[in-house]
Amino acid sequence: MFAITKVEYEEEELCGAQEENERQRQLLDTVCKQPRDVSEKYLCPERQEPEFPGVKEEEDLETLQVKEEEQPQLPNIKKEEQLLLHIKEEEDFTELPVTDVHLKIEDECQYEENKGVEPPSSSSTQQITTEDDEDHRGGSQADSWLAPMSDGEDTSSHSPHTDDYEQSDGDVTCHTDSKCWKCSQCEKTFGYKSQLRKHVISHTKPFSCSVCGKNFAHKGHLKKHTRTHTREKPFACSFCGLKFSRKGNLTSHTRTHTGEKPFACSVCGQNFTQKGNLEIHTRTHTGEKPFACSVCGQNFTQKGNLEKHTRTHTGERPFTCLVCGQNFAHKESLTIHTRTHTGEKPFACSVCGQNFAHKGYLKIHTRTHTGEKPFTCSVCGQSFSERGKLKRHTRTHSGEKPFSCSFCGLKFSRKGNLTSHTRTHTGEKPYTCSICGVKFSEKGNLKIHIRTHTGEKPFACSVCGQSFSERGSLKNHTRTHTGEKPFACSLCGLKFSRKGNLTRHARTHVGEKPFAFAGCF
Repeated sequence: MFAITKVEYEEEELCGAQEENERQRQLLDTVCKQPRDVSEKYLCPERQEPEFPGVKEEEDLETLQVKEEEQPQLPNIKKEEQLLLHIKEEEDFTELPVTDVHLKIEDECQYEENKGVEPPSSSSTQQITTEDDEDHRGGSQADSWLAPMSDGEDTSSHSPHTDDYEQSDGDVTCHTDSKCWKCSQCEKTFGYKSQLRKHVISHTKPFSCSVCGKNFAHKGHLKKHTRTHTREKPFACSFCGLKFSRKGNLTSHTRTHTGEKPFACSVCGQNFTQKGNLEIHTRTHTGEKPFACSVCGQNFTQKGNLEKHTRTHTGERPFTCLVCGQNFAHKESLTIHTRTHTGEKPFACSVCGQNFAHKGYLKIHTRTHTGEKPFTCSVCGQSFSERGKLKRHTRTHSGEKPFSCSFCGLKFSRKGNLTSHTRTHTGEKPYTCSICGVKFSEKGNLKIHIRTHTGEKPFACSVCGQSFSERGSLKNHTRTHTGEKPFACSLCGLKFSRKGNLTRHARTHVGEKPFAFAGCF
């Protein structure tokens, strides 16, 4: 009798525990019905969708009680032990740390009341801090351009409280093909906030050169630019030891040793060592000239050519020789000029062994062996070995004389002729013979004069074998074999094989006597 009374008492205790368990379960249901899934946003992965042990144990308890009703009654002592075991499990359930979940939900609600937005995750905060510390970016200005897209920009279905919105590496993003972050400067959209932050730098350019003040969007670009001031060249070729300021330039140079040409033209199959050269070459097929001069409207296939051309309008000469101080508009011109001081001639002809200071000079010289003349005049069909010669020849048809003397206004079709003419005003004679000291206004005249000392006659007639010290003399001599007389008098039509002879003849019509002796009057 005493044992039965004890069992009834313990059953009452069990019913009380079940009621307490039901209240806990209702509380947890209230937590789980929050607008935002707490476990998805704030809890660690191991806390997401937790299995509450008390609820499961309660279901086990009810199942066990049903089984006990079906089974024969166990001795009171055995049943008492089972009841005590269940009561202990119920006590363990009541100790579930639900308080932690309450605090996080309260924090979330408090944050939304204060800010109107959901609180950032710790990973997001850490990522943004790391990016700011790494690049030293101007956060206040950049952050003003970080704009989440508004409800009117097709993001209404991606509210922070919907299942379509997810957290990824601390960056708020939309599902799959949706882009939720927009740059307020250029309206470009991004799926990740970190991508937008990187893009914003292209507008701010926070990295400034301490020497010239030029700004850059990335720290690495500033580092490469700084080497143009320090002349640092940390990348050395393992074949020839030549040093470079950029790793990419070393890679391109190395291919000159290995012969590798990994970039092939899809039209003609020609191979190139650099991707940029392939892109430029492709424009020879398409005829594309995307770079236009803002002053005269002339178009160019390469950006570098446009920059060079622009200096013809501005007169800028940013490249200075460290030896003599002479300034140049093009870096290539400075490089070639520097070799006049060093005497370096790194390009050798494989046929005759003659050395040249510039690769272009070697290429032109090689055509004297091959006889190649790839540049043809569209008017008369005459061919030339150099593009510059064709350009100068074309002016004989058009009558164009773009080079004007600033002293007398006389115009010339060639820039070299203007330079030589200007020296008749200034009296400058910069070329001096190292043997006799005679000075000349033109380099070609000095070269011809030196042959009077050396006896060199490099120009030989292919008909009779006679040699000459000047190319012009050979040309005049050749006409004695061909009978060509290209110079005609405009008054009487008489023709001459030499221009000088025509000049003297023309004076017989006008009566000019420029070389009269003063004592014969």
